[in-house]
Amino acid sequence: MTLWLLWKIIPPFFEWSVLNSILTADSRKECWDQMSTPGVGACWAFISHRLSLFTYGFYPEALRWRVDLSFVLLALALVPILYDKLPYRKYGLWYSAIFPFIAGWLLVGGLGLEPVDTDRFGGIMLTLVLGVTGITFSLPIGIALALGRLSNMPTLRALCVFFIEFIRGVPLITLLFVASTMLNYFLPPGTVYALLTRVLIIVTLFGSAYMAEVIRGGLQAISKGQHEAGDSLGLTYWQAQRLIMLPQALKISIPGIVNTFIGFYKDTTLVLIIGMMDLLGLGYSSLADAKWAGLANEIYLTVALFYFICCFGMSRYSLYLEKKLHTGN
Repeated sequence: MTLWLLWKIIPPFFEWSVLNSILTADSRKECWDQMSTPGVGACWAFISHRLSLFTYGFYPEALRWRVDLSFVLLALALVPILYDKLPYRKYGLWYSAIFPFIAGWLLVGGLGLEPVDTDRFGGIMLTLVLGVTGITFSLPIGIALALGRLSNMPTLRALCVFFIEFIRGVPLITLLFVASTMLNYFLPPGTVYALLTRVLIIVTLFGSAYMAEVIRGGLQAISKGQHEAGDSLGLTYWQAQRLIMLPQALKISIPGIVNTFIGFYKDTTLVLIIGMMDLLGLGYSSLADAKWAGLANEIYLTVALFYFICCFGMSRYSLYLEKKLHTGN
């Protein structure tokens, strides 16, 4: 049955997406004119025609070298994280830690660079800004919240429990509406943050609440003997956490952490609802162009492929870490 379904699905899809596809055209009509029967093949010319928009959004064309440089620096920042045998890896990890601030300076400008309004961010660039920033900051905040929830200090524990349960009990889309319309009301008078800044704050806090519960599960899985071992060595609370508890808890929690990262990364598409044009938003709005109307399959497949590549990469690295660290032992 499965083989029969694959036989019915894969050959027609391959024929539509590859054999009968059109790569160069200036409109949907021109695409279909090149086909034996209109609509029998994919019009990938739509994607190539809008590739620059899908990558940079509305970022000024003369300044797009800063986006390209940020992409290169992102790749370099991932190297010391992914490869533990890298020479001088300690210094590379310091660079990875400060990369979000370097990228923020490059993209937004200031301090010698021409400022760019964050409202002009869009496409893949915006998706990566949201995803990388949220993932980078949600992990340390989540660790702090997990430790606070397990703390013996009642006030600290109550605050952490309230924050985690409140964030987890409210849909992200509701929090995004709060970020876009109400967050400025809670800030000091005269303080105004750009919409992107407000959204980054909300999505980071949202991700950190889920991350806290994943890490809390890892901390609770550690046997009492590990705590007693730390006490017997004369370690302080923070020394024991840094040297004994957290390394084991994070190792145990790797599948849950990566799963949270993947879900969080895909949830960034919800910014479309508040008018921010990520890759999905730009693709959806491009379908309103009369020249390319009717090519929804091509754009949604492209968006799906982009997210699949990113999420599949994260999941494979998770499996690599699990095997390397022997999480089952």
